[in-house]
Amino acid sequence: MTTRSKKIRNMEDFAAVSGISRPTLSKFFHDPETVRVSTRSRIEAALEKYDYRPNIYAMNQNRKLTKNVGIVVPYLADPVFAELARNVEQRCIDAGYRPTLFSSHGSPALEAEILDNLVSMKPAGVLLAPLGRSSDRRALEKFCKQVPTVLFDSSVEEFGIAFVGSDNAQFTELITDYLCRTGEAPCFFEMQNPANPNAHRRRVGYLDAMQKFGYPPRVISVPGEGWDFEEIGRQGGRNALASGAFETNTVLCSNDRLAIGLLTACYEEGRIVGRGADCTIRVAGQDDHPFSRYTCPPLTTVAHDYDAVSKHAVEGLFAAIEDQPGPWKSTRMQGKLIMRDSA
Repeated sequence: MTTRSKKIRNMEDFAAVSGISRPTLSKFFHDPETVRVSTRSRIEAALEKYDYRPNIYAMNQNRKLTKNVGIVVPYLADPVFAELARNVEQRCIDAGYRPTLFSSHGSPALEAEILDNLVSMKPAGVLLAPLGRSSDRRALEKFCKQVPTVLFDSSVEEFGIAFVGSDNAQFTELITDYLCRTGEAPCFFEMQNPANPNAHRRRVGYLDAMQKFGYPPRVISVPGEGWDFEEIGRQGGRNALASGAFETNTVLCSNDRLAIGLLTACYEEGRIVGRGADCTIRVAGQDDHPFSRYTCPPLTTVAHDYDAVSKHAVEGLFAAIEDQPGPWKSTRMQGKLIMRDSA
């Protein structure tokens, strides 16, 4: 019968209740063949009796001796990722850890190189916002097996200890519903080859929402690669406006940076953006970019809960470092509708 009267939190506790020395247990968990058969049998019986499973991360790398934490984001120059990184970094500092921040600059090769470097640094853990669909999945999976890792912002399968991010489907449904209720149903404005790891989820969210609300979807995908979203939105927006690609007077952009570019395109094309009687087009975005409050007109959008995402990601990582990692878990925070003058 399994003994559960006392929670076994670490190897020291297990050594005390099992009567087997800590060095012997460590040898067994690194390689069972290095201990005698009789000792191995005792350890296996004790594991069953006390329902103990070692913290492989802490045991293999002895990471509890370090307070270093790696933070990796796809593109630090993007204000959304900069705000997420700032929140995560401050929480690590407040908890007594020493964070080191890395940016993969949108490059899968650089992301894999950063992960290799982090392994050699033997951090206590890593908070990783991966590139997503363009990440080297094999390298990412290998890294997550070696280092305690919480993925945030963009999930890649069930890698790492947990995933914490925003509910992009809820983002898009929320703002699509608002736009449909307050005017013409929105067209969806996106990049053909988006760098943003959540762009695909938002496109699917738009298609699902339009079907749910009974409107035909209208997707405008403009050329462009990389992270120069504002210029891509400006150029693609001017072409779409000139060609009549927007079949309604409402445009929902995949993210706020594209929307900022589209606002410029509207100005250059003489289109008045907003909700007034003299306005000819409504424009909305997603993310609540730190500058979206200061565009002209101010941008209607959906806001990330930066504080909640950073809090759950950091707390999940520290719980795994200091105790046993639990089953993989996905946590997605809902966004908040921010109504401003652009829509």
